[in-house]
Amino acid sequence: MTLPETSQNPLLSLKYEPALESLGDEYYDEVPAAEFPRQILRWRNDALLPRFGLNPGDVSDEHFIQAFGRFEGREPFLALRYHGYQFGEYNPFLGDGRGFLYGQVRGNDGELYDFGTKGSGRTPYSRGGDGMLTLKGGVREVLAAEILHRMGVNTSRCLSLIETGMDLWRGDEPSPTRSSVMIRMNRSHIRFGTFERLNHIKRPDLVGKLLNHVIDVYYPHLKLESEKYLLFYGELVKRVAELAAQWMAAGFCHAVLNTDNMSITGESFDYGPYAFIPTFDPEFTAAYFDHYGRYSYANQPGICKLNLELLQQPLSAVMEIKQMQTVLAEFDEHYDLQYRKLFLSKLGLENVAQKETGEILIATLQLLRTYPISYHDFFAEIAKSFSIQWRDDAGLILADSEIKKAFGLSELFVNWSGIYHRILANLTPDELAKVGKTLNRYNPQTVIVRNVIESIWEPITLADNWESFYSLLVEIQDEGTTNS
Repeated sequence: MTLPETSQNPLLSLKYEPALESLGDEYYDEVPAAEFPRQILRWRNDALLPRFGLNPGDVSDEHFIQAFGRFEGREPFLALRYHGYQFGEYNPFLGDGRGFLYGQVRGNDGELYDFGTKGSGRTPYSRGGDGMLTLKGGVREVLAAEILHRMGVNTSRCLSLIETGMDLWRGDEPSPTRSSVMIRMNRSHIRFGTFERLNHIKRPDLVGKLLNHVIDVYYPHLKLESEKYLLFYGELVKRVAELAAQWMAAGFCHAVLNTDNMSITGESFDYGPYAFIPTFDPEFTAAYFDHYGRYSYANQPGICKLNLELLQQPLSAVMEIKQMQTVLAEFDEHYDLQYRKLFLSKLGLENVAQKETGEILIATLQLLRTYPISYHDFFAEIAKSFSIQWRDDAGLILADSEIKKAFGLSELFVNWSGIYHRILANLTPDELAKVGKTLNRYNPQTVIVRNVIESIWEPITLADNWESFYSLLVEIQDEGTTNS
């Protein structure tokens, strides 16, 4: 096979900007990329290429492999320095241990995006690890990013996944297991922990320098404001509160909400052993090592708020903690408003203003908490079965579904369907027509709970059969396109 020249590779011809690099090497270390025995492109996210002015037809698989598997034609690569509170304990020995900032590119929307690696080899922060990513871990992150994006969560996305031909040994996977390297695209890899490190090493000057950079690049509408630092913190509080609400409405459990996994742009990334809740169980915990449920499903909003409070210490280099505490007090209101909005949208009731909407939210949660049915199947079945005839007769709601059989004629279900019926009966014909579209937009028919992931991984590991993986991704992306 003839290899493409670097200058002819569209991925390498993008106008990379040295935005973070220009701050100086107090924030990162330059590192080399690992060399892999082989490179097999397993996933390329063509849906992202037009954002950077690229026609997917002009970008070959070999272009992806050259840029993101062999790492030819790009340098320097920056392993970012950061610390973090991990399960409540401060850890000063963190940093990019199996990835680096590959480059920063401005999209055709005018925003700056990071391309970051995962599984690209050892760095000064690998702490004795091999710096690699298992193939299953890469598959899980691709699936999570796409379904979260489909569900309206502010999340990173995966641009590519390349199998790298190495055998890895892991305690949480049957080993040896296959290896991969992934390219993640998101707004920023600057973390809460990036600021925490600067506070730990007593460099308030670097805190101010980095915060000015963050505001200039990611909050540019604030940079001329006299109170820009406090306004930034207030907007970050709002973004994180809304992100927590998005996770909760989507039934997503991040699993490792340490401060080093919190983005300064309020974006979801680095979610490790995540899981979607199978049933509405507030105590559900995704990570097998989270023995006390610190990062359980129901604890996520409170943990996000705590992480924002911990961030106040490094940010006190440029503003008063008392002022930040006043701003943080608004977190609960931001969260409640967003969660209510998103949960009602899952019932098809987007922008519906009726007194009963508060009742239907409470009644739905009571129903889901009482009966051990699938959280996701419940909403997917409403979307699939919805009929305008539901406004005429409450008995028709979910009448022929397997979901209703689980409820029978229970008092809770009768109460829930009665409230839903009254809301629908008060809608105008135009409003009623929007209900079905809203239901489909917010409720995908397939959500990647653990058994779905295992059903996709099994044929990959047994027979190198990727058909189910690709089929599900096509389904997710097609649904998102249809409902956007």
